[in-house]
Amino acid sequence: MSQCGGEYDLFTDVICKFFEALSLCNIAPYVVFDGGCDFTDKKFETLKQRAREKIQKARVISRGGGGMLLPLLNPEVFKQVLLQLQIPFVQCHSEADRDIVTLANQWTCPVVTLDSDFCIFDLKAGYCPLNYFKWQDIITPNDHSGSYILAQCFSVDNFCKHFNLVNKALLPLFAVLNGNDYVNIPPLETFLSRVHINAKTSCSAGGKNMRIQGLLNWLSKFSDPKEAIENILKCLKQNEREEIRKILCSLIDEYTQSEVDLTKFFQNKDLRAHVPIALASKAPEWMCLALMKGELAPFLSDCLILKRAFLHNQVENASRPSSNRCSLYIRQVIYGLLLCTSEPCPDLTLDLSSRVSVQAGIGEERLGKMPCVDEFDRYEQTLRKSSVQAVLKTFNANENYSLQRLPEISLSDRISFLLDVLSVKPDVLALPAHLQLTVAVTCYWVVHAEPKVTLHHLQALLLCIVTGELNKIIHKPGNSGSDEKSIRMVHDRLSQVKERKQQMWNLDIDVAHVFCQWQSCLLMGIYLNQLLCSALPVPDITRLYSGTSVHRLHQTLKSTVAAEDLLKGSLIASEVYHELLHTVIITVPADFFQTKHKSKHRSRAKGNEKQTTNSTGSSSKDNQRQCTWHDTNNRFAALTTEKF
Repeated sequence: MSQCGGEYDLFTDVICKFFEALSLCNIAPYVVFDGGCDFTDKKFETLKQRAREKIQKARVISRGGGGMLLPLLNPEVFKQVLLQLQIPFVQCHSEADRDIVTLANQWTCPVVTLDSDFCIFDLKAGYCPLNYFKWQDIITPNDHSGSYILAQCFSVDNFCKHFNLVNKALLPLFAVLNGNDYVNIPPLETFLSRVHINAKTSCSAGGKNMRIQGLLNWLSKFSDPKEAIENILKCLKQNEREEIRKILCSLIDEYTQSEVDLTKFFQNKDLRAHVPIALASKAPEWMCLALMKGELAPFLSDCLILKRAFLHNQVENASRPSSNRCSLYIRQVIYGLLLCTSEPCPDLTLDLSSRVSVQAGIGEERLGKMPCVDEFDRYEQTLRKSSVQAVLKTFNANENYSLQRLPEISLSDRISFLLDVLSVKPDVLALPAHLQLTVAVTCYWVVHAEPKVTLHHLQALLLCIVTGELNKIIHKPGNSGSDEKSIRMVHDRLSQVKERKQQMWNLDIDVAHVFCQWQSCLLMGIYLNQLLCSALPVPDITRLYSGTSVHRLHQTLKSTVAAEDLLKGSLIASEVYHELLHTVIITVPADFFQTKHKSKHRSRAKGNEKQTTNSTGSSSKDNQRQCTWHDTNNRFAALTTEKF
């Protein structure tokens, strides 16, 4: 992640090239995603620590330092690209490691991943670390016998032979003792310190390597895990031994194959027999299947089962409230849909001042009866838990509803529900289907963001969206002629703004904060739409947003360059932009984007107000304009048929 946020167009290109490389080598990939958090909460402390680390990473990146932070929309972008490329994938109900091992051994296929835990699993065809998988350098022999990719393949058998382990079943114990995502057992430190001293390694080796060497040398003395565990317990106090024995045995079991048979899912999309009891007891069948298909995010199952949500941190202004605060109300509605019962639910749509559960005051008595979700999010530069209460809304005043019955609710009612949550007028439905949700969320963001969204913020965002739309037209087969040439010209002009090297350019952290809020709102809007069984078509986000592009465009617009100047030469590009802008503008008060001026500068203020009115497209002439860029008779109407 750059300082500016997600570069989803570049991420999309990398994914496409990766799978193209596999295809050239006749490799058929199957992708397996992790699901929600483990329902037993074994990894809870690890998750909190990782969240704290991400907060600090974001802070360092915001100040120009190095580091990597996964952009907010990356998981959804990845799934969309897989759908476009028709790459089969499944989303497990919790951590996927054991399910992957079972599938890989059934098919005798190697596992390609960055997760070093796969060094411990006994995989028939081995584990290929992604950082040693040279997919960018395909080798094609002169005899044309078939292209291939150079890779390092890790074998448990070779590992054991190298370290003189007589039984590979000792490796899970090694992983547990060396420290994995689940273990934090203070009584073991006494034992580990003794093993550490006996490490046979050079003086120049680091402490971590000494610990690994020491453990492996010690384990090589035993024939099986049971014998090794008994020797560990001898180093502990008598009253600690039985508890530690149970913990170690339980953790070792995490490295065995699972009973989940993913081959059945890839064959007939059905895994109902393997849904965990914790999920099956609360989630209806339609939701369990949608989770496996990746049509619902793991965020939703975490909220339903654990009543907990870890909110991802972005590169933002740490002195301001988290950018996720902007999307709070959307999340509260999601919680209401997930945690409601079949009983009548009062509509508790509250004003923003009473939506934060930690605030006392208006609506407190009514909110006290509502279910809650514990949110873990950034507070200043630390991680804080807040108990957030749900907002329960009805689809129809005369009907009860439940999670089970959500798919049965009429499409029109689900759309009305979604637009009502986002406080958007039905005008948004006149846009091409694949842009409706994006623009609806943008309307919500404009109203709720803090710092306040300026006209330049909005214009920069919409120009970025227009760039993505033009890219689709350019790359659609069969498009040629004068229109295509003019579209390419404007597309290149907008792209050059992103690529232009600007001297002494520093990140405006408040601008970054505003756009981080938009990404948070879009993600939660997508999640809400998923829960409503795609009330609006899924937006194509693969080229929707580029952080660098948005920031550069914002800076360019502030330097007196008008948005219209960047669109000159293409009627299609101009129509796309103005239709999007008009749809957003009509949802806010008429003077929302006008700059206030002192009375002594009245004449200059009038001129500025006139310019603002024209640039927002809210004049009476623009309101009467007939939009043709998404007319079904227009040859660019393909923009309206994006499906996933």
